[in-house]
Amino acid sequence: MTSIFVRAALVAALACAAPSAFAQESTNLVEVKADWYVFTEENPKECWGVSKPKETVNTRNGQPVSVRRGDILLFVTFRPGAGDKGEVSFSGGYPFAKDSMVKMEIDGTTFELFADGEWAWPTTAEADNALLTAMKKGSTAVLSGTSGRGTQTKDTFSLQGFTAAMEEAQKRCQ
Repeated sequence: MTSIFVRAALVAALACAAPSAFAQESTNLVEVKADWYVFTEENPKECWGVSKPKETVNTRNGQPVSVRRGDILLFVTFRPGAGDKGEVSFSGGYPFAKDSMVKMEIDGTTFELFADGEWAWPTTAEADNALLTAMKKGSTAVLSGTSGRGTQTKDTFSLQGFTAAMEEAQKRCQ
């Protein structure tokens, strides 16, 4: 969507891959809450929580396949200057099929995110709010999408530490 997401993805990917090494090189990582990392940025003021999947399954025609994907990350971003009170976004690590939707299931409840390039978001602010509420109550989030090449992907994220991470991010971006 914006270059801030690209930067955030790179920062978060480094942090998720090696949090102790990253913490020595950057001041953007401010908290780790179980499986969620909290970052801040000052100009413009932004705070976000991010996590990487615990499991990734890629299939084509019902058969498991090996594919190369970029960073697979689930974000919630707070931007006080823009009025964002928690924008959920998902980077699938590949270009999604044109005009496709990404399904997000949280403990049996299904939500749809619209896909654009390698990113997906809820369709409205109300959908964001409902999704955040479900994520705070849930234990896992499973995101399923289709690449432009027809590969089906299923990424499972832990929601352990999610509520604490969101409280921390929101507090830092008031």
